[in-house]
Formats: sequence, C-alpha cells, structure tokens
Amino acid sequence: MAFHSILFLKNNDDIKAAESEMPAFFGDLNLDQIIDAVTAGKEEYNLKPLFYTPLNDIATIEYRHEIMRDLENNTVVERISSFAQKMRTMRSHLALANELRYKYQKERWFFDAVEIYCSAVDSLTHDLTSARLTSHGLLALRDYLTSYTSSIRFTSLSAETEKLKADLSAIRYSVLIKGNGFKVCKYESEIDYSAEVEEIFEKFKQGAVKDYRVQFADPPDMNYVEEKVLGFVAQLYSDIFSRLENYCNNNDTYLDETIRVVDRELQFYIAYLDYIATLKQEGLKFCYPKISGTNKAVSVDEGFDLALAYKLTEENSPVVCNDFYLKNNERIFVVSGPNQGGKTTFARTFGQLHYLASLGCPVPGREAQLFLFDLLFTHFEKEEHIETLRGKLENDLVRIHAILDQATPNSIIIMNEIFTSTTLKDAIFLSKQILKKIMHLDVLCVCVTFIDELASLSKKTVSMVSSVVPENPAQRTFKVVRKPADGLAYARSIAEKYRITYDYLRERIKS
Repeated sequence: MAFHSILFLKNNDDIKAAESEMPAFFGDLNLDQIIDAVTAGKEEYNLKPLFYTPLNDIATIEYRHEIMRDLENNTVVERISSFAQKMRTMRSHLALANELRYKYQKERWFFDAVEIYCSAVDSLTHDLTSARLTSHGLLALRDYLTSYTSSIRFTSLSAETEKLKADLSAIRYSVLIKGNGFKVCKYESEIDYSAEVEEIFEKFKQGAVKDYRVQFADPPDMNYVEEKVLGFVAQLYSDIFSRLENYCNNNDTYLDETIRVVDRELQFYIAYLDYIATLKQEGLKFCYPKISGTNKAVSVDEGFDLALAYKLTEENSPVVCNDFYLKNNERIFVVSGPNQGGKTTFARTFGQLHYLASLGCPVPGREAQLFLFDLLFTHFEKEEHIETLRGKLENDLVRIHAILDQATPNSIIIMNEIFTSTTLKDAIFLSKQILKKIMHLDVLCVCVTFIDELASLSKKTVSMVSSVVPENPAQRTFKVVRKPADGLAYARSIAEKYRITYDYLRERIKS
C-alpha cells in the first residue's frame, strides 16, 4: 500500500477524523481540558478533530506507539520541529502573497514560499535519512520523501527555483533623482560614494550621543513610489520578470498533498509529548499500554487523572496515583466512600486512560493493560433544564435508558452517583436493576455510588473504596483501594460534617 499518513493505516480513517466533533463524554471526563491544553498554541493545525477520533483497531494503535517512541528522541524532534517552522514560514508567505495587491510583490512572496518549501523538504529528507528510526510510520515517510525529492517534479522545481533566485539576486539598478522626478536605469558599475561620504563625516563624530533618528514603520505593502521604481526595474529586466510570472502560474499546485498532511499529523504527536513532558519532569510515569479487543481483564499501576495532575503540578501540589485491576469475569468497579475522597477522580481516570489509549497515546501510569472499546458512555450529574419538563430522577432514567439502548458488550459505561434525588430504598432498587442490565451486557463499568450494597451484588462487581487517614477519618488520602465496602468511613465523614460524632455530642451536652 502506498504511504499516505503517519496517523492512519486505513485511507477512510483520515476522512472520518476530518468530520469528527467533540464526543459527548469529554466534559464529564475532563478530556476537553486535556485536549484544550494539548493543542494550545497550535490552532493553525486544527488538531482537535484528530483527538476527537478514537481508533478501532489495534494495529493502528501500535503504529502510533512506534512513532511516539521514535519521537521521544530529542534529535529527531528537533529536526522535525525545524521542518515545521519552515512550513509555518511558508504558509505565512503564501498568506501575505494573497493579501498584497501589487503584482510583482505578490509574485516574489509566492516565489519565496516555494523556495522555503523546497528547502524544508530537502532538509527533512536528509535529517530522517541520518536519523535512527525504528517505527514503520517514520521509515515509510522517509522512503516517501526520498522518492519524492528524487522525482522529476521536485528536482525540476528545485532547479528552476535555484536558477530564478540567482537571476533575481543578480539584478542591479540605479535610481537617479532630480527635483520631483526620478529615473531608473541599469547599474553600470558607477562609483559608490557612500564610503567616501562616511569617511568625510567621521571626523565630526564626538563619541556616543543621543540618537534622534525616527524609526519608521516598514509595512510589507509597497507604497506608490516603490511600485513605480519596481515597475521600471521590471521593464529593464523584462525577461527575468516574465519568467517569474510564468513560474508562479505554473507552480500554483507545488505543495505535495501527502507532505501537507504529514506536516499537520506530526504536530499531533509533538503536541501530546510536549504536554506530558512537564508531568514527566515531576516524576509522574507514562507508559504504552497493552491493548486488547477481546480480553476485559484490565489493570493499571500508578494511574492518575491527567487533567487534575496538570493543574496540581502548576500549583506545586502532590499528585496521588492509584492502582486497579479487573480479572477473570470481573467487569464493574463499584466505588464508594466519603465525599471529596477521590471517587469521581478515579472514575475519570478510568475513562481517560481508555480513551487516550484508543488514540495511540502514552497513558498515565507505570504499566497498563486496557480494553479497546467501541463506544464510551458517561452519566454524571446534570442540572435540570426547564425546557425538558422532566424532574431529576426522570432525567436520570431517560439518560440511562438511552445509554443501555446503544451500549454493546464492547462498550464502557461510567456512572457517577446516580439516583441521588430519590429515597434510599428507590435508589437501591433502581441501581440494582441498572447494574443487572450492565452485567447482562458484559460491559466494563465504573459505578460511583453511596450505596454499599451494590459492591457485593455479583461476582462481576469489585468494591473500591476511597480511603481516609485511620487516625483522622475526616482527612482524605485520595487513594482508592480494592476492599469490601463497609460504610464506616462514609458514616464517620458525614458525622464529622454535621458535628454529631461522639466527641462533638459530648461537648455540646456539657455546654
């Protein structure tokens, strides 16, 4: 198959990416914050649709893993960054050429853009040829560039560009000014008196003095006089300027489409690696996860919420990592424990890890084995909207029903404290019915709940509890550990919150 992309193995996947919009679950999992930060400063590349497009085959994920590993080499990244900078300069020249109004000036800016392009492609080809690469993607790109730069199309363009540049650089002319008029003629090796004038006035120099010269703006657009001068120069060297015009007309499609695509796709990798580099410097671990489309036994060591970690490192606060695993027929994490103890963060971590893994990106953690899902659903608390004419409970049920209608055995469902608006009895009944349907579907699920009974509902459920400091139950550790739910930490937390613990009550009775 002919090389076409360093992001996709299938041709139709890049078309799908171009049409992608932000998934509905991004806000719940704070993935919107992550992607906003990753793509910040790279708006010209329109990278977000690429991050909105999860992959559905393991081969492409591994293809990206290989490229990511190659790009962890600083030398390779520096060379690609140099290429990217030249391509940015090229685009800025093209944009200016389109904005300018004077013919010869527009043509020269276009010519310079093509020259920069030829230099960028030549340099990248040379740099990748001398680089130590192991990924199939970058090796295929190198082969493509080698073939392209050896093609008649490119060699002819480069040769024509080099010859025309030399001829344009050789143009010399004189401007003779008399009164309100001027005359433009070819330079005939007239004497340059500038050095002689400087020597005469040198004797009047009295050391460092205040510079009273006014700095004038130098806009790219030519003024009327400059246009007239250049027009006369073009008449004097009509052959060269005629070739410049033909050059621009004949090379309007000079930019190779594959190279244009690759220039953008490279930024997908660089943007993400730059984003996680800050966290790596803080000692946080990232890994390339093992991905399976059939094995639902998932595990992560030292995983963490990427969005929260980025915020905490900026505040110089510690990041708490968590381990988790599901084995054999286990499918559902039931997460309980005190409020503000890290339960929702754990749920977000689970979702983030699987989504980032589906993009072929390194994920937070020292080691990870994850599942390649087909659809990811989240159910987090939402504000009531009067236009729906539904109460909170009804709205919860409608949303859950829609999720269960669409979910398949290969989906992931993340629910965060549902049915909090109804009685405990009804919440237990409804939650059990929902989890039974989820178990029947055999999907992977995280259920954050205040109902301890759900943790032991089936062999498919695993209890995870947000822990507290034993000596001070009101103090959170933000560690979520695998252990049976007993409600003690939660009850103690509530008692502390409402000041009805034994110590508080005893103090109040005394007073």
